[in-house]
Amino acid sequence: MSMIRDLRAAVRPARRRDDSPYRTESAAPACTNSAIVDCGVYRDGQRVRGHLAPGEAIAGVRDEGGFVWIGLHEPTEAEFAGIAQEFGLHPLAVEDAVHAHQRPKLERYDDTLFTVFKTVHYVEHAELTSTSEVVETGEVMCFTGPNFIVTVRHGGQGSLRALRHRLQEDQERLAKGPSAVLHAIADQVVDGYMAVAGAVQDDIDEVEIDVFSSGTNGKGAGGKGAAKGGDAGRIYQLKREVLEFKRAVSPLLRPMQLLSERPMRLVDSDIQKYFRDVADHLARVNEQVLSFDDLLNSILQANLAQAAVAQNEDMRKITAWAAIFAVPTMIAGIYGMNFTYMPELHWKYGYPAMMLVTVTICLGIHRGFKRNGWL
Repeated sequence: MSMIRDLRAAVRPARRRDDSPYRTESAAPACTNSAIVDCGVYRDGQRVRGHLAPGEAIAGVRDEGGFVWIGLHEPTEAEFAGIAQEFGLHPLAVEDAVHAHQRPKLERYDDTLFTVFKTVHYVEHAELTSTSEVVETGEVMCFTGPNFIVTVRHGGQGSLRALRHRLQEDQERLAKGPSAVLHAIADQVVDGYMAVAGAVQDDIDEVEIDVFSSGTNGKGAGGKGAAKGGDAGRIYQLKREVLEFKRAVSPLLRPMQLLSERPMRLVDSDIQKYFRDVADHLARVNEQVLSFDDLLNSILQANLAQAAVAQNEDMRKITAWAAIFAVPTMIAGIYGMNFTYMPELHWKYGYPAMMLVTVTICLGIHRGFKRNGWL
């Protein structure tokens, strides 16, 4: 197994150096670890020099102060082992960061905070169907220490490149240390939640209009207007996507409350005030997502009720026509008997009379059903 692991570690860097969309020309010579997107040292709110190798950056921070920010994208165990050993990261947190698929959480290991964020991206679609993907999730893990922050990203969404550039322009906030970066990441993730919530709200509004307009467009619940709104598969698919969104938002409430309310040595007191704003935005998004779930339940129930009403109307129509056709069937059955003596059997006008009586009774029954709304 060790030989296979060494071979995989040797092959994968060569592939990722050629194919990685996150590598820059300036970063390639300095960052020998192929999983590293960027590695920089920050001192007094300013970035020191350009891209550095992790070992060089860590040595510079320990000798001259400041903090190092290392960003990785989907590292393997071998690629992350050196950094984990250098910063003394806990093996359990390292395992979570490498294998991903974690629940949003905040954990403390000695002098390190381990934070897991789930990023959410709205998937654009021309029309919502029963198989449409509405939200796509990724993950960002943050190891925050006294003089370092290591971010590990999984998935194609949630890039931190633009965020790093914005922070480098805000030297006053970046001077607060690694906690300023942690706040910026949390703020970007929650802002993404708010944008996705607005887009999902539009999808829910569209489904709601389709469902409730089908019964008021003059065609009835069983008419053409019910064809699109009556697709329970679309509603159920949207409900599943909202549930995935909820799994990203709701578990993050407690970590944000801790970061905003509980004093922590690794979080600057001035930065902690900003976490309160993030926690407030997150609470609003969580309430919105919970309301999505309730609203979709109501829409689904209304859709099923409309389907039941449409079935009842169909059954009433079938019953009414069956009652109408029962009259000629009964008369034909009686006069189809082989009795010798029957009224009007040998009468010259017997056949026209029976036809006239049959049509008159059928028209009367039809008029009665029409008046009562059965036809």
